[in-house]
This record gives sequence, C-alpha cells and structure tokens, in this order.
Amino acid sequence: MVGVVDPGGDVHRESAVTWRRLFAVFWRIGILSFGGPAAQIALMHRVLVEEERWLDEPRFLGALSFCMLLPGPEAMQLATYSGWQLRGVPGGLVAGLLFVVPGAMVVLGLAMLYAAGGHLPLVAALFLGIKGAVLVIVIEALLRVANRALHSAVHWVVAGLAFVGIFFLSVPFPVIILAAALAGFLLLGGQSTGDAKPTGRGSGSLSGTARTIALWMAVWWTPVLLLAAVGGYDILVQLGNFFSRLAVVTFGGAYAVLAYLAQDVVTHHGWLTAGEMMDGLGLAETTPGPLILVTEFVGYIAAYRAGGLSMGIAGALVTLWVTFAPCFLWIFAGAPYIEQLTAQPRLKGALEAITAAVVGVILNLSIWFSLHVLFAELSSHQSGPVKLLVPDWYSLDWRVLAVGLVSAIMLLWRHQSLMSTLGVAALMGLGFGAMDYLAG
Repeated sequence: MVGVVDPGGDVHRESAVTWRRLFAVFWRIGILSFGGPAAQIALMHRVLVEEERWLDEPRFLGALSFCMLLPGPEAMQLATYSGWQLRGVPGGLVAGLLFVVPGAMVVLGLAMLYAAGGHLPLVAALFLGIKGAVLVIVIEALLRVANRALHSAVHWVVAGLAFVGIFFLSVPFPVIILAAALAGFLLLGGQSTGDAKPTGRGSGSLSGTARTIALWMAVWWTPVLLLAAVGGYDILVQLGNFFSRLAVVTFGGAYAVLAYLAQDVVTHHGWLTAGEMMDGLGLAETTPGPLILVTEFVGYIAAYRAGGLSMGIAGALVTLWVTFAPCFLWIFAGAPYIEQLTAQPRLKGALEAITAAVVGVILNLSIWFSLHVLFAELSSHQSGPVKLLVPDWYSLDWRVLAVGLVSAIMLLWRHQSLMSTLGVAALMGLGFGAMDYLAG
C-alpha cells in the first residue's frame, strides 16, 4: 500500500488521496507550470512534498533521477509518476494529462492566430522582440546545463565532440546521443552492487511489463497506422513518423529537441523557417506546460500549410499524441523498477554522458539560431565532411541584437524573471515596428 504522509508524520491509506483532490492539485500544477522544467519541478516539489505531503523526499528525488534517464519531457513524466504512485495507472494518466492539456490548448490557439496573422506588421514586430529574447534564453539554458553536467575531463570531451559532430559534420542527433550513452556506460559507470530493491507499489513482473509495453505501443502507433492505411493524409503520417522518432531520442529537454528540429524540420523537410522555429519557442516559453509543446506549434504550422485550418488542427493533435503517448509508456513500464534502475552505476554513467553531450548540442543550437536570426544573409561553405555557415555582416539586424543585449542584461546579470524579460522584449519589438511604420 502506498503511504501518504500527513503534516504530523502519520501515514494515511492510499484512499486518503481522493480523485477530486488529485484532479484539483494536478490541475493547479498544470496551469501554473511556467518557466521550463526547473521551475516546474520546483513547483511540483513544493506542492506534492511540502504542501500536500503525498510523496516523501527520497521517493520524489528517486523519481526525478529516473525521469532524467528517459527521453522526453522529464517534468511531465515526473507528474505522471507521482500520479501513478498515488492512484495507479489512472492516477498517472490524470496527472500527466493535466500537466499537458492546459498549455496544449493555449499553444494551439496561439498557433492558429500566428498562422492566420503571422505576416501582419504588428505581429511581425511583436515576434521580432521575442526572437531576441529567446536567443538569450537558449544561452541561459546552455550555461545552466553546462554547470550541472560538466564535472570531469570526460564530460568536457563528450560535450566538445558532440558540438563538433553536429555543428561541423552534421552528424544526426540520435547518433550523437547513442554514442554518448555508450561512452558513458563504458567509461563513467562502475560495477552495480545489485542491492537496490523496488519499493512503493511493489516490483514489476516480466509478464505485466510486457503487457504494459504492448498496450502503450498500440496506443502510440495505431492512429499513425490508420492514417497511413486510409491514405490522403501524407503530411499527418510524416508528422507522426518524425515526432515518434523524436520522442525516442530526445534526451536533455526541449532545447535538445530544438537542435533536432532545426536539423530536420527546417533544413530537411522545410516545414518551417528558422525564424518561425524561434517564434514557436517564444510561444512555448510564455505558456504553461512543458517546453516540448513547441512541437505542437510545428505540427500545426506544417499541416496548416498543407491543407488549411482543419488539417492544421489534425497536425497539432497527431504531434501531441506521438510526443506524449511514449511518455506514458516509459513511466508505466518502468515505474515499478525505479529504485532498482536508478541505483545502477552504469546507467547513471550513460545519463551523465548524455547530459554532457546535450551541452554541445545546445551550444550548436545557440550558434545556429543566432546566425539565422541576427543575419538576413548566410552562405554555406563545404570542405570535405566539414560544413560551415558564414554570415554576411552587412545583413546584421541591429534591432534583434539590441533586444538580445537588453534581454541578456535582464536574465543573465539582473536575474529578472523569464516572463518580465519576454514582456520587455515584446515591447521593444513593437517599438521598432512603430519606428519602421513612421519612417515608411
């Protein structure tokens, strides 16, 4: 029986957490989950551990370590695991969905407005400012992840090789992640003691785990296969296949996801431009829910351009489905083994190396986006396997640079909140748009 700790330290039965209370608490977490995974995890800790006392500190931290081993949004997976601990699989579904749905509804509405009016002067000016702020947000994420991940010479080497591989050699993101995991498993992990035993809801059985995997694989892939069988929905099938692959390999959070998106969505598929990707990230930064909801924006815009409003909504729904259905698979299949898994030194070594590689990936993302947003003209130079983007310095957009400098002062020096920084950046963009209008 799962215990629930009350303020006096007594353990209550599982039924003490009513469905009504579970729904209310995770709805509140969902609508307040601004600011990226660090802020979202801190919010859940405050609510679940300190206020409600539904989870104790060791179980919460163990769950967080487990979720960081997984691809996909760790904060959403942590919410799902917490609900699973409290009320089993139905509780996990409620908690995970309530963490995602409020932000997903907002992002869909904003994506619809963006697609309808993205080229209007007022909207363009607004997003010009947001682009400048997002550049600094990505740099801040780079510094934060680097500070957490790079603690030894091996970590630095892995990060450096990851950057060289993706920036200069165009090595696919999944290959970099798999190579880093293998290196960490071999070089950073010691021998497992094998002492840890699953606790909480009890150990999992192989047959039960197999049934869980089969069920959630069917949930994940059935809509995509049906769309492919019906025919006439090529863009939806492409989105389903692409974001399903992304759901498997995107360790390291939304900023690592963006590196993969930039490599394939922009340069290979041509669904969005680099500037539109920045706009999508800006929208995701200002809404509740996981930052990976930027994928919903991509799905809507890509499908909208292929078939209008209804196709755009379908594209957003397909993208959401294949992005988050795997998260439930990872949690429900792995949660019974969580304490045992997180005690394995070699798995921890693989996670450390993946996190170090993500530093190099985010550095690539920072430079790639900076070049595309700050400069109107770029040229590509190839020398053997090495590919390099070179900006035309005369095409520098000084307005984006000015917004970026102000955002850097607010975020990195003055440590202002993300929302206030984005607000100032948007106002600066509107100001520059007004100047252009008056000058014209």
